[in-house]
Amino acid sequence: MQDLDILIIGGGIGGLTSAIALRERGFAVTVIERDPDWTVYGVGIIQQGNVLRAAETLGILGSYAAAGVGFDAVEVYAPNGTMVARVPSPRLLPDYPANLGVGRRQLQKVLADAARDAGTVIRLGLTASAIDDDGEAVQVTFSDGSTDRFDIVIGADGVYSQTRAMILPDAEQPQFTGQAVWRYNLPRPANLDALNVYNGPTGVGLVPISDDLMYIYVTTPEPGNPRYPRQGLAAAMRARMAGCAPAIRELGEQITDDDGVVYRPLEGMLVEGPWHSGRVVLLGDAVHATTPHLGQGAGMAIEDSIVLADELARHDTVAEAFAAYRTRRFDRCAYIVRSSLAICMGQLGKGPPVDNAQATAEMFALTAQPI
Repeated sequence: MQDLDILIIGGGIGGLTSAIALRERGFAVTVIERDPDWTVYGVGIIQQGNVLRAAETLGILGSYAAAGVGFDAVEVYAPNGTMVARVPSPRLLPDYPANLGVGRRQLQKVLADAARDAGTVIRLGLTASAIDDDGEAVQVTFSDGSTDRFDIVIGADGVYSQTRAMILPDAEQPQFTGQAVWRYNLPRPANLDALNVYNGPTGVGLVPISDDLMYIYVTTPEPGNPRYPRQGLAAAMRARMAGCAPAIRELGEQITDDDGVVYRPLEGMLVEGPWHSGRVVLLGDAVHATTPHLGQGAGMAIEDSIVLADELARHDTVAEAFAAYRTRRFDRCAYIVRSSLAICMGQLGKGPPVDNAQATAEMFALTAQPI
């Protein structure tokens, strides 16, 4: 197909990489984002080799890699702090690291700049309040009362996707796992040259994101899905680390700023049926939201973006392109969702314990395969 005019709902990682991939193929692209300030939280994110390979495909690898810091292994520790395995990560690109730790704000800037430079129209403070697909095009009514017509609409609006609710009202819904993650930025120790993962009922990870900064994540059981006030959040995070290894408890003493804590209940969801209806299609967390235990949530969304753009360029009809896109993506995304959830359930005692070293090695082997 040629000369498509495409609307992307959602200006996060999946929406922006989709815009870059689609513009590369010559499609007209508009991105709308509900947040007028386009803010993202200030902690980091893990990007593995398949994501760096995807960034190369998108033509943004240099700026992408420069935004963070690379590392080539994952170290797995017992709850008492004893290292039990160092899992090498495969380098998928010879001149780049196997993994990248990067701050979310730095990553957002790289993607936003690339999307704009590619000619994407970006409109902030706007949502789609109605979508009317007549089979020939999609009439979209925006939250400011204006309307426009597009050949295709892509819902990249996250786990609580309004687009999914409009086009697939009977699809699966996000489910709280019983676990939550706490994140905080800390100074990076000089010897931290890998992602450090601590097993146990309270899981901990240390992720380098720059030469002098890392972030710590702590996964904890949170029965009943409680909500915590901002005041006292740092103390609450420190308290969750009381039973951790001595080195982790020592790091916890540096967690003092309530505003620096990012707390998020962990939810999962996989749409088992179609990922589209008519001329409207979904990607990323809108169809396969995963817990972060394998660090592949953003990676799966970015790969979705490339595959969707590929299939739209290859096929003569929207229906063929959307069906081919889901066929290429479903098994890979389902593996990440299900395997991440299995780790989560094992930590909670709701399922058999999962060997993190083995799960990590298997994930690297799977994601090294072409998309």
